[in-house]
Amino acid sequence: MSDRLNEFGDDTDVVLITFTDDDHLSEYELNHSFPFPVLNDPERSLYRAYGFPRASLRRVWSFGVWRKYAELIREQGFGALKKASEDTLQLGGDVVIAPNGTLAWGFWSEGPDDRPSVDDLIAAVRHANT
Repeated sequence: MSDRLNEFGDDTDVVLITFTDDDHLSEYELNHSFPFPVLNDPERSLYRAYGFPRASLRRVWSFGVWRKYAELIREQGFGALKKASEDTLQLGGDVVIAPNGTLAWGFWSEGPDDRPSVDDLIAAVRHANT
């Protein structure tokens, strides 16, 4: 998405909201180098306000996730797992807030890998700004 930020329009602010604990936030930002602000909501009040659900253990810890962790351990050793201190069942989503402050569009993830396309986000922003 970072390489397509200019397609959202100059009057659009993109913000990432995470619930990582404060101790990990700066490390998280350094590891990802986001070209937009990253805000922290460790109590997940915005997640609850927008109704972002929690997933079942079965949905989150699928075969694909176990395979990815095996790759991380193989590449980085067991130290790669020490950062897994967050709520792995909390799902996220994406929202577009219209210029008047109302919710114009939302996407509620059904799993940790469930995200809308960048094209869908751009279309939602353009529609909210008309």
